[in-house]
Amino acid sequence: MAGPLPVGDPAPVDGRLPSDLPIEPGTPFSAYLHVPFCRVRCGYCDFNTYTSSELRGAKQEDYASTLITEIALARGVLADAGALRPMDTVFFGGGTPTLLPAGDLARMLTAATDAFGLRDGAEVTVEANPDTVTPGVAQTLADAGVTRLSIGMQSAVPHVLAALDRTHEPSNVRTAVDAAREAGLAVSVDLIYGAPGESLSDWETSLDAALALEPDHISAYALIIEDGTKLARQIRRGEVPTPDDDLQADMYESADQRLAEAGFEWYEVSNWSRPSSGSGAAENRSRHNLAYWRGTDWWGFGPGAHSHIAGLRWWNVKHPAAYAQRLAGGESPAAGTERPDDESRMLERVLLLSRIRDGLAIADLPEPKRARVAGLIADGLVEPGAALRGRVQLTLKGRLLADAVVRELTD
Repeated sequence: MAGPLPVGDPAPVDGRLPSDLPIEPGTPFSAYLHVPFCRVRCGYCDFNTYTSSELRGAKQEDYASTLITEIALARGVLADAGALRPMDTVFFGGGTPTLLPAGDLARMLTAATDAFGLRDGAEVTVEANPDTVTPGVAQTLADAGVTRLSIGMQSAVPHVLAALDRTHEPSNVRTAVDAAREAGLAVSVDLIYGAPGESLSDWETSLDAALALEPDHISAYALIIEDGTKLARQIRRGEVPTPDDDLQADMYESADQRLAEAGFEWYEVSNWSRPSSGSGAAENRSRHNLAYWRGTDWWGFGPGAHSHIAGLRWWNVKHPAAYAQRLAGGESPAAGTERPDDESRMLERVLLLSRIRDGLAIADLPEPKRARVAGLIADGLVEPGAALRGRVQLTLKGRLLADAVVRELTD
């Protein structure tokens, strides 16, 4: 289970938004639907997920109906605030959304579409474990309006999967991709590098296997050791080694080179997409994740999910049983709320926008910080050509040292 929720102000019982919120109806709106169930807990994971022994009376078979209740609540709240608008993107995340019957996911998507509307050409993504995707599942999702499947491959090397406590069969990644393609879905695969015992050769084997699948999009994340996880405890006891930062940097550089050679273009520090049907690589970027990085509006449905509307943030109670109890009682499941001040919002803006290829407008930086861009160019961290066009865009070295760039541009 994830760590503690943020400390914020009490959330209103009815979920109502403040009357002074600067609603901008033209701001894109997204929906995140959290499915907090997993068969087993991966040793590195600190997401808000639960195995069957941790549900304390909450039932997976009731979950879709419970989440649909929050959708109805959200529609009323947004309508009252003048903030109701169609969804530009929808994302089913977890956990493992495809542990639920595909029909349940379809019901949830239909309820959200009926409540808010769905823009033409909207992106609708479902995360999936390779072992849970069959042709029937993929077709049901496609028929419901899903456009994209994000498959948790993580590695193609058995001992690396074992180190991560991943239980899927590597061969099932190809099966899942083929099923998605047959149903007409776009495909993304997720990889993790830097697992205990993983060599550079192991990582390149996984990269080559991922490229052989010919996906539209690849995410490659460095393994981060989160407090409270099984992996953190193993490292603390000396059972497995701490990830090697230099090796992870070599793995990132190898990924960027191999992906570029295969026609993929980086658009966020950990994400690459490739051109489709003669169009640019932007066609296959995750528009939902870009909505987060650009700070647009979204409502997060489900236990522990976070939401953001016009500068207001709130988050739901964590446990599925508490979440269901709140909604059954006619209450909002929100546990707390906050409105970050201008300084906090600027820090977040720099942190997020500097990570994407489109970059951060130099003019958006406070005046004293703009002069620091020249030093970042001299250090090889920021592209000089982009800076001449008024943007902070990271070089490969800058992507490896992205946190240092943020520290230089903020206090």
